[in-house]
Amino acid sequence: MSILSNSPNYFLSSLSARDAALLHPHLKPIELPAANVLYKAEDVITRIYFPFTGIVSFVVGVASGEFVEAGVVGRNSAVGINASLDGAIAINEAIVQVAITAATIEAGTFKGLAADSESMRVSCARHEEMTLGQVQQVAACNALHNIEQRLARWLLQARDLLNSDLVPLTQEELSKMLGVNRSSVTLSARRLQEAGLIDYHRGHIQLLDTDALKDVSCECYEAINALFFRLIGWSPNNI
Repeated sequence: MSILSNSPNYFLSSLSARDAALLHPHLKPIELPAANVLYKAEDVITRIYFPFTGIVSFVVGVASGEFVEAGVVGRNSAVGINASLDGAIAINEAIVQVAITAATIEAGTFKGLAADSESMRVSCARHEEMTLGQVQQVAACNALHNIEQRLARWLLQARDLLNSDLVPLTQEELSKMLGVNRSSVTLSARRLQEAGLIDYHRGHIQLLDTDALKDVSCECYEAINALFFRLIGWSPNNI
């Protein structure tokens, strides 16, 4: 058993004993509030984050100032992991969506440790592939599915990452992530609330019936979870 085997972060807990021993002395605890930008597109990634709690969103912006979420990460993986391979330049913005506690390491240090461990490099590559696969699935979801389906999918993903039925997010923040106007999210959330699936109150969304919410969601929720399990062995219930 490794010294990180009980970590609430799946990337850390799944490391071999040797890799955990290499990494552990360099990890530092950190807490970051919502709206904190970890890096922007085209920034050099200087730190890697392993969330214990909370959610980080990968967002893509356009010249008008609008942006849309391309994927999320939390206790299942890491933020900035591509810096350990050959991509130290960020291709999108990483922003704290729900306040996080995490372990963090300097990217150069992590890259050096990974260079000495084939198993760590393999793990990094799988997590990076998982992130890219999620981005592709979310792009398809945004293009093909209606707002209510996308909202249900996002809430279910948030629940999995937070390990809680309570999602501390406003409808305005949700509308930005989904790339739609607030009134559209309000209407969709109201329908879900009237159906008894969620309860919205003062910037918090309580999921009341996750099975019914899965029925409302498009197939992208299950597809993303299947991708996570196939590439890294993570499912919402295994940590």
